[in-house]
Amino acid sequence: MSRFLALVEVDERALDGLEPDPGFEERMAKVMGEMSGAGVLTDTAGLTGTERGVRLRWSGGAVQAAEGPFTETAEVVGGYLMLDAKDRAEAVAWIERFLAAHPRDWSFSVQIREIEDFPEP
Repeated sequence: MSRFLALVEVDERALDGLEPDPGFEERMAKVMGEMSGAGVLTDTAGLTGTERGVRLRWSGGAVQAAEGPFTETAEVVGGYLMLDAKDRAEAVAWIERFLAAHPRDWSFSVQIREIEDFPEP
């Protein structure tokens, strides 16, 4: 088994004011339940908007902080899913099902990355 992090990337401005359709919660509960039941989904959450965030940057030996919102960034991480899957193809298949549960008029992407453990010191 491999661990994968699926980062839900959204354009906050494009989704502003969009409401889910009446069947969204039921579809999402179904696919999340199936992912959990299969032992694939280990954690998931949505994130608050960037207006409540802070970005820290390390440069030149110093930390620089910028309060949100991050208007210069088109897409930001809006949520995540942690998956235990046998391989990348299985992770992709589950995330395709996750995406298909969303309303057709929403537009966003999910970046799937395998987690590489650092060696023990």
